[in-house]
Amino acid sequence: MTTTDLSPRPAGARPPGRPLSAELSGQLLAVAMDILADEGWGRLNSDRVAARARAGKAGIYRRWPTMAALARHALSTVTLVQVPDDAGSLEADLCALLLPWTRPLDRAERAAASLVGAARHDEELRAGLEEALVVPLRAAVQEIAAREGDRGRELPEERVALLGSVLQALWWQRYTSFGAAPMSTAQVGDLVSDVLVPIIAPEQVGFRR
Repeated sequence: MTTTDLSPRPAGARPPGRPLSAELSGQLLAVAMDILADEGWGRLNSDRVAARARAGKAGIYRRWPTMAALARHALSTVTLVQVPDDAGSLEADLCALLLPWTRPLDRAERAAASLVGAARHDEELRAGLEEALVVPLRAAVQEIAAREGDRGRELPEERVALLGSVLQALWWQRYTSFGAAPMSTAQVGDLVSDVLVPIIAPEQVGFRR
């Protein structure tokens, strides 16, 4: 089913009929995540979701007007970027932020990765990725910068913004470099000290953990 198979429902409008079952909604979202993670966006359709969830397609239609809307909602149930605990320094905080890069993509990341290409042509998918990755990543960078300020090193806003843009680009690359092996802890450390720290705090170049 394509995003044009269903008639759009006005934003905020409740679907017709009896109240929706939260249990079934959760089941449908979990199935959608599994399909995205294991088979990709191209395999997400109402027939497949209904069969796996052992539910009727009408139950899907009442909740989401398109498969893109379902995918967006599914992404909203997971956290793609975690704010790391305070590790004591700018470089250590950035290493902690990138610690997931030392592991293969998990289920939620695989689901998000499957949407990157299609999101270029679908506003709903773009919004879902923005909410799931871009917004929390920006918040994490801002928190790391604020910690550095609390340590007595105020970082220029334009440098913080540039760091966020670079990290976002690297995150997209990680999602689209299918088959690429995870980075080692040492490689993450080199990326942080040789690339990221010089962007946000060039005066700290040469500092090692």
